[in-house]
Amino acid sequence: MIDLQIEATKTSPYILLDSESKKIELKGKSTPENAVQFYYPIINNIKKLFSEVSGKVVVEVALEYFNTSSSKCLFDMLKVLKTLDNDGGRQITVNWYYEEDDEDMIETGEDFEDLLGLTFNYIELDY
Repeated sequence: MIDLQIEATKTSPYILLDSESKKIELKGKSTPENAVQFYYPIINNIKKLFSEVSGKVVVEVALEYFNTSSSKCLFDMLKVLKTLDNDGGRQITVNWYYEEDDEDMIETGEDFEDLLGLTFNYIELDY
């Protein structure tokens, strides 16, 4: 059963939170006018839904583009997941998708990985 699903718009990504299948997805572009207002209810849902989950949780991040405020919110979301990873009983894995030659996206993923200590898998998008 899907806990939360938000369809993509021109400025916000598709979001899926599914605690039963232990999956979180973000896909598309993220340039909402107020990123905090968009992301913090999602972050609060992650805290609530995934704190009771044990085992491996997979986070699929396939964002074509995100602005600076979205980057901060994305980092905060991953930081919450890191605290869940540290709580025992859960292993958080981030699949970080990027387009061919998008070095900025790879670099951002690597920065997040280094700062948070989560396991990232880098996957080139194949359109």
